[in-house]
Amino acid sequence: MRALVISGGGSKGAFAGGVAQYLTEVLKKDYDLFIGTSTGSLLIAHMALGKAEKVKKVFTSVNQSSIFSSRPFLITKKHGYENISINHFNVLKNFLKGKKTFGDSHNLRKLLAKTFTREEFEQLKNGNKEIVTTVSNISLNEVEYKSIKDYGYEDFLEWIWISCNYTPFMSLVKKNGCEYADGGLGSMVPIEEAIQRGATEVDAIILQTEVTYFNRMPSKNVFSLITNLFAFMLDRIEKQNIRIGKFAANNKDAILNFYYTPSVLTTNSLIFDEEQMKAWWESGYEFAKYKNEELNQIEP
Repeated sequence: MRALVISGGGSKGAFAGGVAQYLTEVLKKDYDLFIGTSTGSLLIAHMALGKAEKVKKVFTSVNQSSIFSSRPFLITKKHGYENISINHFNVLKNFLKGKKTFGDSHNLRKLLAKTFTREEFEQLKNGNKEIVTTVSNISLNEVEYKSIKDYGYEDFLEWIWISCNYTPFMSLVKKNGCEYADGGLGSMVPIEEAIQRGATEVDAIILQTEVTYFNRMPSKNVFSLITNLFAFMLDRIEKQNIRIGKFAANNKDAILNFYYTPSVLTTNSLIFDEEQMKAWWESGYEFAKYKNEELNQIEP
């Protein structure tokens, strides 16, 4: 049983899309199981449908307004670098409305409904591939994995959206009496879940470099401090997930193939820049091509 796992990583998901497109379209890898966390959840359904070009067009044309109905930060450029600071007006407005988060991401929920149709959902649900998205149940302090086989169209769309909600910058969703947030808060790289579901070979796309190549710049304001703290925590979670995944693979004699980003793409994955994401998609495609050509040269 072959599985494709795509980690969380916000706008860096464009790189994962390029890698996944090469694996599915050029290498013709026939995956039985697709598991995604956060931005990975946005990609897996279309990759399972063989519609990489469709999701590429959507993914590489989004901007901040496509994601946020209330964006909690401002982006300024100085000396060629993007700086992020708090949008006091939007944050205050959210709090006055009784919201629990700095911003809201209902525009992303609307975008999902436009780009993943009911017909596509039914095709996958009635097919032989399993699509699984990762969410964090804050109320029960648990990570949950939601399979397309277990839900109707509207519910599954909502689970995909929840998986992508990088709380507290994006929406906190109450569903079935519990509060839910981004799957990456509990499982950034769900390799272990893929193996527990029977995968004997896993291709895992990791939206980080294998080795840390940079030190974070000093925080310039409260908002950048919070984003740096969350990035630190998610990095720790990701490394732990990979270690656990390797351990599970060894115990089950499963094969693991890792696709890390070869360089640092961005230090703030909340920034969605169309041109940048187009370049990342192409670089992901070329990286997967290069890596597999290199492996073929090594094999006798």
